[in-house]
Amino acid sequence: MNGSQELAYRSRNYLTGKRSALAQVRFFTLYAGMTRYRRWLTVIFLLFGCMQSTVSQSIYIKATIDRDNILIGEPIRLQLEASVPLNTPFVWFPADSMPHFEVIEASKIDTAPKADHIVYRQVVTITSFDSGSWVVPALPLEANDKFYLTDSLPVTVSFSDFNPSQDYHDIKDIVEVTIAERKYINWIIGIITLLAVLTIVYLLRRKKKKPPVPAVPEPPVRSPIDEALQQLEELQAQRLPERGEAKLYYTRLTDILRSFIFRRMNVTTAQKTSEELILQLKQMDLPPDQFTRLAQTLRMSDAVKFAKYVPPAIENNESFDHVKTSIELINNIHP
Repeated sequence: MNGSQELAYRSRNYLTGKRSALAQVRFFTLYAGMTRYRRWLTVIFLLFGCMQSTVSQSIYIKATIDRDNILIGEPIRLQLEASVPLNTPFVWFPADSMPHFEVIEASKIDTAPKADHIVYRQVVTITSFDSGSWVVPALPLEANDKFYLTDSLPVTVSFSDFNPSQDYHDIKDIVEVTIAERKYINWIIGIITLLAVLTIVYLLRRKKKKPPVPAVPEPPVRSPIDEALQQLEELQAQRLPERGEAKLYYTRLTDILRSFIFRRMNVTTAQKTSEELILQLKQMDLPPDQFTRLAQTLRMSDAVKFAKYVPPAIENNESFDHVKTSIELINNIHP
């Protein structure tokens, strides 16, 4: 290490406070042995380096309160502030527990970035229920393995003013409160109800009536003879025997006869057997030959339906003619 380097090292220790008596002597000895030019150059260099190091690593802290004299239970706003260089780890002030004070609320820590440091601020609302003169203690901020303490802040806590000359006021008894009578409440309720009823009646009357549904004209009732003849025509057009449905053909044929007799003569025929129906037909004054042919048709119909008899086509046509002729004769005999 040459003379200039040793002078720079010892001068830095001297300026930053890391010095001893022997170091001070050596610093001034080296400083005296240098030329004027080298002295000024070395001093300027050291001062610039020390100032830069001091500015870049300075930590500033501050604690303030908005009042230093309160009544018991009144709040105090304690504002904590710290300016910390960038990328410097630190531990914030432990403001959660202080003697003679209670923390009511602590706000979030606000940050305000600057050029080479960050300013942190927090507001802690505290109060005290102990009368007397107390001190908000110095709060530490830990950074770079060092503790930076805020100033302690004195606070006076007192009771409210008491005037002994005033009369003593005892606790009052419970006072019953009389509710003022609401006049005309029944009249108001009655009028509102009447108006509501009138409104409903008006709306119901004003409602448009639905147009009457046009009555669907019922089909004209056909006479028994017309209905029977039409059903016979429809049955003949179906040509059921030719399709192997002789049983269905004779069933419908006899049903047409029974329905005609029921409507025309008002005689129940639906639940009667063929023999019972023949006995009733005998009383309807049919010509004997026509009655005989109709009776044969009814007996053959039973044979087809129950004995699986398959009549030839000529018999199917004859049975149709016998039933149709009998219906026409009965209608003419009993007008």
